Amino acid sequence: MPTYTVTVANLSLSPQQKSQIAEAITAAHNAQTGAPRFFAQVLFYAANEGDHFVGGRVNTAPQVYVHGLVRDGRGIDIKQALMSQMLEEITQIVDIRAEDVWIYLQDIPATQMIEFGRFLPAPGEETEWEKGMTPEKRDSLPK
Repeated sequence: MPTYTVTVANLSLSPQQKSQIAEAITAAHNAQTGAPRFFAQVLFYAANEGDHFVGGRVNTAPQVYVHGLVRDGRGIDIKQALMSQMLEEITQIVDIRAEDVWIYLQDIPATQMIEFGRFLPAPGEETEWEKGMTPEKRDSLPK
C-alpha cells in the first residue's frame, strides 16, 4: 500500500483541501500504477511555526511536501507521471506555486511490506492477492 505523508509548512489546510489532496493522490496513484484505490493512504502533518528550516535558516514561505513510500517495480516514466499529476493537482487545490511543492517517491520491495496481515504482492498481482482477504475486510474497503 502506498503511504503518502503530506507535510505543510507556513500554511494551514482546510478539511476540504485535505480531502481533495487525498483524493488527488489516490486517483493519481491508481491512474499511473494501476494499483487498486484502496491501497493508497494519505497522512497529513503540519510543521509548527519556526520548525522548518531551509539552508540553516527558518523558512517562512508556504510549502507542501509529499513523501510517498511505494512498492518498487515500476519504471521512471510511471513514477514521474505520478509525481507530475500530483504536483499539478496540489498546486491547484492549495493555490501554491509549483516551486513550493516538493515530492519524493521512495521504493520499497513488496517483500519488505506487510499490510492487511500479509506480505504485499508484486505490482500487477493485486487482484489475486486481494482474493486472500477475508470477505469482511474486502467489503469494508472503499470501492
